[in-house]
Amino acid sequence: MTEQPNRPKMAADGITAPLRYTVFRRIWLASLLSNLGLLIQGVGAAWAMTQMAASADKVALVQTALMLPIMLISMPAGAIADMYDRRIVSVISLSIALIGASVLTVLAGFNLITPELLLAFCFIVGSGNALFGPAWQSSVSEQVPPEALASAVALNGISYNIARSFGPAVGGVIVAALGAVAAFACNAILYLPLLVVLLLWRRNTEVSRLPREKLNRAMVSGVRYITNSPPIKIVLLRTLVMGLIGGAVMALMPLVARDLLHGGAQMYGIMLGAFGMGAVIGALNIHELRKRMSGEAAIRACTITMAFTMAALALSTEPVLTATALVLAGAVWMAAIALFNIGVQLSAPRWVAGRSLAAFQAAIAGGIAIGAWGWGHLTDYAGVEIALLTAAGLMLISPLLGIWLTMPRVGARNEDADMLADPEVKLSLTGRSGPLVVEIEYRVAQENARAFHNVMQDVQLSRQRNGAYGWSIARDIADPELWTERYHCPTWLDYLRQRNRATQSERALHQQAIDFHIGPEPVRIRRMLERPFGSVRWKDDTPDRANSEVLPVVATAAGSST
Repeated sequence: MTEQPNRPKMAADGITAPLRYTVFRRIWLASLLSNLGLLIQGVGAAWAMTQMAASADKVALVQTALMLPIMLISMPAGAIADMYDRRIVSVISLSIALIGASVLTVLAGFNLITPELLLAFCFIVGSGNALFGPAWQSSVSEQVPPEALASAVALNGISYNIARSFGPAVGGVIVAALGAVAAFACNAILYLPLLVVLLLWRRNTEVSRLPREKLNRAMVSGVRYITNSPPIKIVLLRTLVMGLIGGAVMALMPLVARDLLHGGAQMYGIMLGAFGMGAVIGALNIHELRKRMSGEAAIRACTITMAFTMAALALSTEPVLTATALVLAGAVWMAAIALFNIGVQLSAPRWVAGRSLAAFQAAIAGGIAIGAWGWGHLTDYAGVEIALLTAAGLMLISPLLGIWLTMPRVGARNEDADMLADPEVKLSLTGRSGPLVVEIEYRVAQENARAFHNVMQDVQLSRQRNGAYGWSIARDIADPELWTERYHCPTWLDYLRQRNRATQSERALHQQAIDFHIGPEPVRIRRMLERPFGSVRWKDDTPDRANSEVLPVVATAAGSST
């Protein structure tokens, strides 16, 4: 178990509440410096590309190179974050990014950089950050108590956007005065404080009594959880659309500065700073936004406002008007992304938090990366103005998605339930024994049949996202009150994981299904080994035994029934 943060006497409310916790505060401040360095490098890389290549698609590919790794390796990164010590994962991933930034600095210093090498090392830096993201974000819940989690998520967004407010402007000055190599060197140096803070963090963990999953199985578990969790699926799809369309602003920003405002690297930095300043304003108001509006209404307001600001960017040739539009765009962009992030963080239990956040990062980064490539090609064909106006039109109609994909209501985090004792068995099993078949018999009054069936549809999703497959519910045609729930788990070890992954709300759901049971006989559970080769005792003097276990209906921990 992770060491819980010492709680101060003051209640954990408001956006600044997480900063009262020492570990979070240190990591947050160090991550601010790291984000500052990354954005300074981004300015240097984008501007260096404009000097080496005239085509808009290559300029936009800088953003793609930084973001694409997040989409490509996010799920392995999330699985690794859930499987191993998140502090060690963070240190290793930052070291990868540091090496990439350092080599890029050396190559640029000796004037050996080419467009292809620039993109390659941006990809390496992006890969380090992609591995770092899930481990860092999923460890936030270990640094602050549950009531401060939403504010901590928003503060992490503020960290990036405070850096965005100043980093691009600072980067523009550094590039203009000292060249891109100085920007690359700054990024490498500013990784060091975060590495030191993470190395000093004493994260105490309790080793699970169940063996760690293998990487491929952990990835499958993550995908299975997400595909069987409707709230997370909706948030991820809406996030992907937001990234595809809204990413046009960041991808085309160098061309806005160069072609529409006729400025240089410093102008580009100022415009990025305006966007980042707006993002800080948006993040600071997340608490009020969540209090006053539903998730769907807030996302709708953000996307419509974003559409008008993108149109203003396309039509403006005045730096002041463009900067004003970018402040507003940054505010609503940050608000929308923070709402999506909070939705994922509070919907996913701890055991799959890293993988869920990795999927979120893949959605936003993949949307931005793919969108940047598409908007760059459209700009080459039709110009910056047409590309931005097209993006504005698509953003304006994107709230229609809410008709089919309504943002879920998000409350407090769904906490993990207590671990259950292993069920009694009389066969000799190993962790790899399987597949295992579980059958649960319910006797339900006929007038409650429809209500019971509706509850079981939710039970199905609960079983499947935690590791079961082949789920079914059957009704006896000769005895209509008798219902049988049936599902499989690949191995005995997978079954033990599946029954202990249920959250408190899922246990309550399982108990709700049990509450429909009537009659003098309790709910009956059968756990059977399918294809039991090797478990049969062939000697006459060694009897073969099977087991059928009965669960009392009055049990409160419904998860123990399966």
